[in-house]
Amino acid sequence: MSYGRRKIYSDAEYITAENVVEEVRKALTVHELNRLEIDSLWNEYRGKTKIEQKTKEIRPEINHKVVENRAYEIAKFHLGYVFGEPIQYVRRENPTSKENDDVIAADINALNGYMTDAGKSACDNDLAEWIYVGGAGYRLTLPNKKWTADGDEPPFKVRSLDPRKTFIVYRNSIDEEPLMAVCYVKLTSGDIHFSVYTENGFFEFIEGHQGVTTKGNPLGMIPIVEYISEKARLGVFEVVVSQLHALNELQSNRMDDIVQFVNSFLAVLGGELDEETYKKLEEWKTLCLPEGTDAKYLSATLSQADVQTFKEDIVQAIFEICAVPNRTGGESASDNGVAVLLRNGYTASEARAKATEEVFKVSEFETLKIVLRIMRDTVGTKLRLSDIIPHFTRRNYENIATKAQVLVALLNNPKVHPEVAYAACGMFPDPESAYLQGMAYYEEQMKKWEPIEVDESESEDEEDVRAS
Repeated sequence: MSYGRRKIYSDAEYITAENVVEEVRKALTVHELNRLEIDSLWNEYRGKTKIEQKTKEIRPEINHKVVENRAYEIAKFHLGYVFGEPIQYVRRENPTSKENDDVIAADINALNGYMTDAGKSACDNDLAEWIYVGGAGYRLTLPNKKWTADGDEPPFKVRSLDPRKTFIVYRNSIDEEPLMAVCYVKLTSGDIHFSVYTENGFFEFIEGHQGVTTKGNPLGMIPIVEYISEKARLGVFEVVVSQLHALNELQSNRMDDIVQFVNSFLAVLGGELDEETYKKLEEWKTLCLPEGTDAKYLSATLSQADVQTFKEDIVQAIFEICAVPNRTGGESASDNGVAVLLRNGYTASEARAKATEEVFKVSEFETLKIVLRIMRDTVGTKLRLSDIIPHFTRRNYENIATKAQVLVALLNNPKVHPEVAYAACGMFPDPESAYLQGMAYYEEQMKKWEPIEVDESESEDEEDVRAS
């Protein structure tokens, strides 16, 4: 049983070509423990569980191994609930910013476009899948070598890395700053190739071989960012693995009981059943016995009602711990929408999602620093980190009438900027783009109502013509 992933520390002040191999070797001892646990949770998520080792001493030929993959259901629910819509970047109110509002809005809109071109939404889903399963995920952000000013490629590329082959080592100090990021691959020859990023350098070496290849890091920052689920780095279903195993065992034994009942032994009391009589029984499905002889099936079945109650109790506990809504909740004629959400567990899911968002944003800002650095060197943006905030969109069309009322109320308030109103109402997946489109449409409509200058002399001539 695991209890979350371990954070890896190093006492080294700097990573150089002289100590990189030794520091990576030290960190691997901790990473290997994390890797084994993540691999176990990944197998659980895929349905490769402990039930596959189930054995039976009595009637071993009837040994069903049923997997009711609730781990997959839990992880997929949270993945779709939080990351079902692409993360968008919106304007953050910054009183120290001196830039023009329209310029910042246009740059943020361009940033969202580049993220779409780079496939960041798919990368977010891949990254979140690792976070929910293994408790940690890693994103690599690098300049796109294919980018040109007049081309179709974005200036950067993003990739989600396998946490079983990636880790970050932190400086063993009060602030615990990242010291190096390590990722490795196993070559077809069987050798392991390591790539190590630091703020100032990039190192490559092959395990067991002499020599370290050293290059500079023009970004000036580590391009791999660690995303975690929470401080304990737990997977979303990790705390209920024992219940999940119990549920699989219950379902498997339940299936065994049904088959054993169908294939019960026939006991003949006070007599014998020879081979010829047995063949006639198979053919005629009828058994004739001498007087005083009895025959009956030997069977002892479980109470399916009690078993079902036990199963529902386990499933309910799993869903409550993992903040998954209950789809079989009761109904009441007096329930309103809020009561239904509260009773069925959607309120707990929303609270868990908000907590996940806040932890995710910490790492997302680190990724944004890398992205903005690359954009300044390529497209020349003037955006700063203080101008942007990630925006999650969930259940976008739920309570749409209420959200529309909020938007109208905010737009009618002279002290609220329209861009803030678009972001606060929660109606739009990309409020920045919606705001720009809305303002463009508004200006277009206003031009139709601009007063037209009329030549008064021409008007008098027209009146004289009508009078004549």
